[in-house]
Order: sequence, then C-alpha cells, then structure tokens
Amino acid sequence: MPDWPHAPAHRIDEKGTYMVTAGTYHKRMFFDTDGKLRLLHDTLLGVAREYEWQPEAWAVFSNHYHLVAHSPEDPRSLRRLVSKLHTLTAKAINQTDHTPGRRVWFQYWDTQLTHQRSYLARLKYVHYNPERHGVVSTASHYPWCSARWFEQTAELPFRKIVCSFKTNRLTVQDDF
Repeated sequence: MPDWPHAPAHRIDEKGTYMVTAGTYHKRMFFDTDGKLRLLHDTLLGVAREYEWQPEAWAVFSNHYHLVAHSPEDPRSLRRLVSKLHTLTAKAINQTDHTPGRRVWFQYWDTQLTHQRSYLARLKYVHYNPERHGVVSTASHYPWCSARWFEQTAELPFRKIVCSFKTNRLTVQDDF
C-alpha cells in the first residue's frame, strides 16, 4: 500500500532506538511559559516511562520536541505513547488558556536509528538542540532538555565520543 502523501510514514516494527520529533499546529508557540514547558517535559518523560521506553536524549520547546529513546519489546507502543502525550498536553494547555478543543499538535516524525554513527550524532543533536536554536548559550543550562543529565550521568569517554560528532549534515525535521 502506498504511503499517504501528506503525512510521514510510521514504520515501527523492530525493537531498537528511535528518534521522534513532533511539532505544534502551524508551528505556534503554545508552550510559551515555564509552566507549560515543564508540563510538556514532565509528561513526555512520564508517558515514556509508562510505555517502557528508555529516553536517552530529549529537548522540549515552545513549538516542538525531540526524543531519542530505546523501545520496549514491542516498539509499536510508540504510536500510543505519542498519542497519549499529545492528548494530555493539549487538553492541559487548552484548559490553562481557556481554549477548549483548540488543535495543538500537528504531526510527528520517527526514525529508527540503525547505525551507531547515526545514533551518536542524533544524541548530540538532541542534547545540544537548545544551543542550536539559540535559546541558551550552554545546553546544560536549559532545564527542559537532557544535556545536564547527560553531562552528569554519562561516563566521560562516552560523552567525548558523542560530543565529537558533527551534526551539520544530519537530516532532522527541525525547521521550527
């Protein structure tokens, strides 16, 4: 069956590591306060834990997020994870903003990371994405990403390997 021409295909059938990027409807900055960013951040990590996905890198912003995570035995749960995350966060901010029924999320893109170099480059990309977007000069100072956690928990040799990768040639849906 051919892919739907206006939406990304979601071919999730192998256990492994995936990168997910999701954007808000019309790239609007719905998560525009610390409280809303905290809501998105905490809900992302909580729902990932609920579906037994193991986050390795994440970054949330006012109009999109990135997640790199290891799947459980059945990776098809990613669709349910994203659906629940989007439902919970949309309802919560619509209630806060007194805009019931407003569309918040647009779509999401997922990629299975099957090559070690691709995996390591995307880890760096996501950890340091707040710097790329100019939100902060040092990613570990941005509270809604994994950079500080990575710097505190990953062993130095692994951090050096991840940080050595160039990310300027990656193809990542990130025009937000």
